[in-house]
Order: sequence, then structure tokens, then C-alpha cells
Amino acid sequence: MHGAAVSLAQQFLDQKEQPDLILATDMLDLATFLALTRQRTATIPTVLYFHENQLTYPWSPTDEDVALKRDRHYSWINYTSALAADQLCFNSQYHKDSFLKELAVFLQAFPDYKGLDNVPKITVKSMVLPLGMSLKKLDALKEGDVTRESAPVLLWNHRWEYDKNPDAFFKLCYRLKSENIDFQLIVLGEHYAKSPAVFKEAKEKLSDRILHWGYAERFEKYAAWLWRSDILPVTSKQDFFGGSVVEAMYCGVYPLLPNRLAFPEHIPNSSHKDHLYENEEDLYEKTKALLLDFSKLEACPFTDWVEGYDWTKMSGVYDLVFGAKC
Repeated sequence: MHGAAVSLAQQFLDQKEQPDLILATDMLDLATFLALTRQRTATIPTVLYFHENQLTYPWSPTDEDVALKRDRHYSWINYTSALAADQLCFNSQYHKDSFLKELAVFLQAFPDYKGLDNVPKITVKSMVLPLGMSLKKLDALKEGDVTRESAPVLLWNHRWEYDKNPDAFFKLCYRLKSENIDFQLIVLGEHYAKSPAVFKEAKEKLSDRILHWGYAERFEKYAAWLWRSDILPVTSKQDFFGGSVVEAMYCGVYPLLPNRLAFPEHIPNSSHKDHLYENEEDLYEKTKALLLDFSKLEACPFTDWVEGYDWTKMSGVYDLVFGAKC
């Protein structure tokens, strides 16, 4: 977030093309970029898309940015970028509301010139624009009628990081196994050198339940594992949208989601009771009930719930939003 604006500004000035619109993400210091390119960008409208933000993102206690006290500066970059943009787009209602609420709290921490009057100005130019996703390509990767495993399959298909709360997920698996409740396990997702230690532990403790463990190098393989899964217990501490959740739901995996963050937006209100949980005990009871009664896994309207995020539907929405600014 520090160096990109300077580098991109120089690249922009080195090329001759003059765009109709500048679309930036929250990871760019947009104010600095526009300042360095003002001779070319002064009259070009700008849209800032918030896929995540630094004000409400949960920092890992092991993250060096917290120890070095750099975390608040990233929030400042989000704030000044929001001021500089003509339009702000958030990927969920939860994301928009939580950012604007926390922004006022963030500004209160400054000793003077807090700029609280800027919050309403930013609010007025903020809107919700969900992710556009290539969901339809998952259809072609479904291998006919999916054969169910001998026991229902629990799925993890998120990054192996702190904010996805793998400890709670594997705690659920350990408890189910200790009670001799039959299930199998697919663990997907990208992982890094500093991935939480619980993954190594879980691979050993749950070895007899594992169908697949680790990152799928090819999307075709990833999709095949989604289609073979049955239940998606999500334990994330933070998700501004939840792309991996949407992909799994599109493939007919039964979602069990926390009743917070962006997750309720993916579930019709009439189905919140069955698919949203309040705490870890509630998640355990709902997961156990599904494992003991396979019939609940047969009806799968989940594809219908999320197919509206496919680019065949969202591209027109994006065209309208961006076209209105040009």
C-alpha cells in the first residue's frame, strides 16, 4: 500500500492512453496517485472499489505491522483515498456499514482537525456493488451426477490464515470425531509459510477422515472437490463478501454460516434459521444434525441463491455504475 501509488503513477505518465474512468482498489493510495498524475487525471472520474478495508480487518496478534505500529497508517490511506474518489463501491452492505461506522471512531482518535464532517461526504458517494464472479464455469466442471461419499463431506475452501478462524473449524471436527460421528473431510485453500499451526495438527489428528488436503493447483481440480462436498461449516472472524463461500454454495454445498459479517446477505431471510448459527455450540448442533440425517442434504437451492453474482448478471450492473461516472 505504500509504494504502488508512486510506481503506478510513473507507469501511467509514461503511456499515452487517456482513460474515460480510473477504477482503483482499496489497496491503492489513490490520493497520492492522483496528486502525482494531476496534469493528466484532474478531469478523469475515479471509482474506488473496497474489496476489504484496513479499519475493520482483524489483525493477527503475530502480524509485524501491529508491533511496528504501522496498522493505523493503512487505515489513513483508506480514508484519504475515499476522500479523493468520486464514487466508492463496497462488495457488501455489511462492508459499507462497518467501514463508515468505524471511520468515525478512527477519526475521533486524532487530537485536532478530526475531519468528522467528512464522514457524511464519504457516505453520500458510497454504494454496494457485489463481486462479479465466474460461477457459470463451475457447471462445466461437474462430472455428471455427483456420487456421494460413504459419509457426508465437510469442506474447508478458504485461505489458511488467522482471519478465517481455522481453530474453531478443526475444534468442530475434533468434537464430531470424538463422538464417533461419521464424516469425511476436504481441506482446500492457499497457504503460506506462516499458516496457523493448527493445520499441521489437524492433518495428523484427522488423517483417517481426509479425502483431500492442500491447495489445488488447477481450478478444474478445485471445482471437482467442491462438487464432491456436502457441508460447509464457516468459522471466519472476518469476511467482507466471502467468495469461497459463494463458490461452494453454487456447487450445492450446504452452508452453515455465522450470523454476522456479510454472510446473511447470501441467504434468503426465510432460510436464516437453518443456515445461520449464533455461536460454536449452535454450529456443532446444526452440523451434527446434518451428519445424522442425510436427507437434509438432498434439496440444494443454494445455486439459485448465489447465481446472481455471476458475471452474466453483474456485468450489466457494473456497466451502469461505471457508465454513470463517465
